[in-house]
Amino acid sequence: MVQSIKEVMNSSLSEYTGSETTKTICEDAIKEKYGPAEIKNMDCYHNIRTFHSWLKLGFKVRRGEKAIRSITYVEQKDSNGNILKKYKRPVFLFYYRQVEKIGPTK
Repeated sequence: MVQSIKEVMNSSLSEYTGSETTKTICEDAIKEKYGPAEIKNMDCYHNIRTFHSWLKLGFKVRRGEKAIRSITYVEQKDSNGNILKKYKRPVFLFYYRQVEKIGPTK
């Protein structure tokens, strides 16, 4: 059974790791698109997710919506767990107002 947006936001955590840069990027994008009053609804741990994360929860990105672009740092480790190198990887995020439930196909 597919959960509602409200149920997803209250129960399931996103992959967000607490990056202030990502939070600032998301705040700026949401202010620009929905206005400054929408910031009070923003919660990076619950309602901003990647395309695939929304799909796993039974939601799809609405046609024409543009991703919020951020970056993450990925660590490459050896077999002992030592960090060999870090590299940047782009992340494409979508706010809960940009998605809709996946309905039955006709």
